[in-house]
Amino acid sequence: MTSFAPDSIVLNRKLPLWYQVSQSLRASILGRSPQDPLRLPTEEQLAGHYGVSVLTMRQALKELEDEGLITRHRRRGTFIEPAARRAAPVRLLGSVDAIVAQQSGMTTELLDHGSASVPPELAEFFPGIGEVATYHRLRGDEKTGEPTNHARNYVRPDMAARIDPSDLVRRPMTKVLRDVVGADISRITDTVEARLADPETARLLQVPLLSPILHYTGVTYDTAGRVLDVAVIHYRGDRFSFTVTLDAT
Repeated sequence: MTSFAPDSIVLNRKLPLWYQVSQSLRASILGRSPQDPLRLPTEEQLAGHYGVSVLTMRQALKELEDEGLITRHRRRGTFIEPAARRAAPVRLLGSVDAIVAQQSGMTTELLDHGSASVPPELAEFFPGIGEVATYHRLRGDEKTGEPTNHARNYVRPDMAARIDPSDLVRRPMTKVLRDVVGADISRITDTVEARLADPETARLLQVPLLSPILHYTGVTYDTAGRVLDVAVIHYRGDRFSFTVTLDAT
């Protein structure tokens, strides 16, 4: 039986290996194509794929099993659960793959794309650049079709020239920049704050005007310190929570 082939990952030895592996595998699972097989490789095969111990791999798989993304059967193997709940709380622990996992596993509609002047509130991130490429997407729950968030990305023109907009229907922006465009991403800074739904957000997310939403800003930097992308996302407040864990070491 053919097994599902997860993406690869470059591990950061300063972060828990099981966490990085679980988030990378989670992103692969949520971003899979419908025709991909549901059976996962064995623990030993996955451990070799990620370059970790079987014990570390087992801990990563337990994380996904507890979330309901996979089921494990003695003697039969481990399988992706196709009906798994997609809108789980997001736990960020300094991993780009955590961001990819957060953005994966939803239906995505590209509402529009083009170019625009840099918004004044984002000018500090794009010094010397007058216009940026813009992409506006609406994401929804795969099972119910209910809208969960809408996102606007503001991308450096030289990066946007290598983006096929159709890729953004299938893949998160972070994954497109890293794996398709080949951008050397060094870090992403996140800001999350509570706001009230404006008329556009209320209409798109199908929530009452002035209802609570989560306003997320994610700034993606490359290794030269340049900002590649600024993502501004409005999440339904009744569907998402964010937990950030800081490592004291």
